[in-house]
Amino acid sequence: MNITNVVAFISQLLGWSYFVSWSISFYPQAILNWRRKSVQGLSMDFLWYNIYGFSCYSAFNLAFFFSEEIRREYRESNGGKDNLVQVNDVFFALHALLLCSVTLVQTFIYKRDPGQKMSPIALSILAILILRTLSILVGIHFGNNRWIDLLYFLSYSKLFLSLVKYLPQMYINFKRKSTVGWSIHNILLDFIGGALSIAQLILDAFTSNNWEGILGDPVKLGLGLLSMSFDLIFMTQHYILYPNKSNYSIISDNDSIINDDDDDDELEEVINVDLEEPLLFNKGKKDPNKYV
Repeated sequence: MNITNVVAFISQLLGWSYFVSWSISFYPQAILNWRRKSVQGLSMDFLWYNIYGFSCYSAFNLAFFFSEEIRREYRESNGGKDNLVQVNDVFFALHALLLCSVTLVQTFIYKRDPGQKMSPIALSILAILILRTLSILVGIHFGNNRWIDLLYFLSYSKLFLSLVKYLPQMYINFKRKSTVGWSIHNILLDFIGGALSIAQLILDAFTSNNWEGILGDPVKLGLGLLSMSFDLIFMTQHYILYPNKSNYSIISDNDSIINDDDDDDELEEVINVDLEEPLLFNKGKKDPNKYV
């Protein structure tokens, strides 16, 4: 086995490793919803941002991986060099879109709060992105734009939505001075996935002597860096800023605080069951969060 084959094997190993790490992080929320038969406390904005974002990311990867026309347009713009989209990028995007869709479907099946819906701000943001996408399609029809222009816009849309979707959770952690209810294990897996993704991109650029290829796949580079940045913030909140595992009230999407003294049987409380992870459960019912 020569050095080229070894490097190629390492690249594939890195690719599938980040695919597994990132992919696993999508399961806990769906499992939690299923155990509780409820999606209360879950941001509708986050779900819709994820659905649209991963739709954009799937279209980007599918086009670059399967379309000869898109690859030709890319080569014309980058000195004859190919884009670095790999098969694991395609599988990851489609898998993420599937899991996000499953979670979204759960919101129409399981119990949720009356006011638990998409905010006007999120609706406006998605409407603007969709209208801009349609305008590029019109430009392609009349010869003013190329397909690659559309794909780059979709990739930037995904990056923007990835930035926006994390902000509500950061605010909630800050507001209640606690990370209770936000699984640190998901964050650790996400951080590992981001590091492996960037490592594969750098290795591929080094072996092909195509450093422009890193910038030629801005969504993969940006997702990795953005993901790791937010993960570091969440880890800082969990381990440094708010390490105390005391009881805290859960703040919902509309910033209302649950009254711990309410005698309603459906009231959800946060209790410190063990030193590792406070658990959220309904009175008299099995604790669903231990499965997260």
